[in-house]
Amino acid sequence: MAEEDYRVLPVQNGRVQCLQEKKEPVENCSFCIHCREFSVKGKFVKSPSLAYCTKCRTTDRVDLSKAEAVKCADRQGEGFHSFTSIIS
Repeated sequence: MAEEDYRVLPVQNGRVQCLQEKKEPVENCSFCIHCREFSVKGKFVKSPSLAYCTKCRTTDRVDLSKAEAVKCADRQGEGFHSFTSIIS
């Protein structure tokens, strides 16, 4: 997916407007298959949800209390989808 295809969702009061009708806690994003990066202090850092991705694996921690936005790859309106159902 090209960089411009991601949605950038602002974090407001610890929540992200994942779907038009649903807000999710930003903590859920770190377990979501669609989450790619978090903006912290104006800089995007890779999401912990990529820990099992062979292409872009990361093991860095993200201080979600300081997250300002989420870079999301959900283009089909699926919403939050935990990666734990895939790896279990």
